[in-house]
Amino acid sequence: MKSSALVFAMMAGPLALLASVTLTACGTQQPAAAASPPAAAAAATAATASAQTSASPPSPAAVTAAPPPPPIMAFDDAVSFAATNLFGKAVLPDGTRRLPLVIDPLIDGNTGAQSVSTQAMEQRIGAMLRANFPRYDLQPFTTTALTRSPLLFIGTVTAVDKAGGNAPGPREWYRVCLALVDLQSGKIVSKGLGRARPDSVDSTPIAFYQDSPAWVPDGATDGYVKTCQGTKVGDPINPAYWDKIVAAAMINDAMNSYNAGRYDDALDLYRGIARSAGGDQLRVYNGVYLSSLKLGRKDDAAQAFGKIVDYGIAQKRIAVKFLFRPGSTLFVNDQQINTQYQVWLKQIGARTGVANACMEVSGHTSRTGPEPLNDRLSLVRAQYITQRLDNGLPGTARRTVAVGKGSREPISGLGTDDARDVLDRRVEFKVIDCPTT
Repeated sequence: MKSSALVFAMMAGPLALLASVTLTACGTQQPAAAASPPAAAAAATAATASAQTSASPPSPAAVTAAPPPPPIMAFDDAVSFAATNLFGKAVLPDGTRRLPLVIDPLIDGNTGAQSVSTQAMEQRIGAMLRANFPRYDLQPFTTTALTRSPLLFIGTVTAVDKAGGNAPGPREWYRVCLALVDLQSGKIVSKGLGRARPDSVDSTPIAFYQDSPAWVPDGATDGYVKTCQGTKVGDPINPAYWDKIVAAAMINDAMNSYNAGRYDDALDLYRGIARSAGGDQLRVYNGVYLSSLKLGRKDDAAQAFGKIVDYGIAQKRIAVKFLFRPGSTLFVNDQQINTQYQVWLKQIGARTGVANACMEVSGHTSRTGPEPLNDRLSLVRAQYITQRLDNGLPGTARRTVAVGKGSREPISGLGTDDARDVLDRRVEFKVIDCPTT
């Protein structure tokens, strides 16, 4: 398998795709460019003459106000609004040649997961391209397609507070952020923004992300989000994403196999990606674990979870999705799940022991319920996990400290207490400095 650099070297045919406006922060238009040199010179002469004949100070230059954000609307309408702006504002090269375009699956901007709504958004955009924008030739997101120098379409759907941020508290609307990328230049060539009502968005993760046991801040996923959000036309692709686009196409094939129940195919694909350039990603290690587990290969699954822990140690942080009974420190009453939890705890204890890593074990809750109760519940759950680790590997307690974070550090922040905000009820392991005494 060629590395990403080799694949991109094969791409031919410059794309003369330009943006008709400058965009920032997912679609905010900026004022037009400065006047041409002759016009600027004339303006300067007029200003000098005025200053010589008048004692009054010059009037301040008029400031063009930024346009208001789009209205908050139903999700489908917000997607159509953002996509129409993105494709409509792109200036295409002359001629009738169709421009190949691929979509790297759209994701939740907070969790990095594909969801019911991100998949629906991708389908809607595909239908729009076929019906309204025939110059774009939509193709599957594969390594073969990448060699044809396509345009790359990415997008995020992000639950935000009233001010558009992620402070703890209610989520008031969803930001639909779209970006069109030229893989030849490595730059963003068009942007689109929409705002959607929370009741019209289904953030339930697809099967792979629901099943994944752990979450770690992942460089490639973070680079995808940063490329889409907070950028303007002409900005470069985030390097962490740019370097792993080829791997992302291979991961897409593997994830499609997993979601379709073809676990043998998925395992072969994930193992191959893990050995390739760009394969050092959480999605890959989660994929090897999940596919092995589905195939009943328990020893392989245990070793794969150990790789997840190693990846988390390298990132100094790993969140594990232990599911507790409501208001309790006991795990959910499911023998199969509890059996896996024993494997997870054993691997966490063993791998952190080999690394001689000291850890802060922090419990977290969703924002439902009184905060004092959340603080207490999150603490006792962290203490329970620490105790279980020490029971499995005596002496582990000397390298750990248990803390309760309540709902002050949400990832999704939805407060739904279901599969949509399971990461907010995580137990997190952070590598910390060991005591000196």
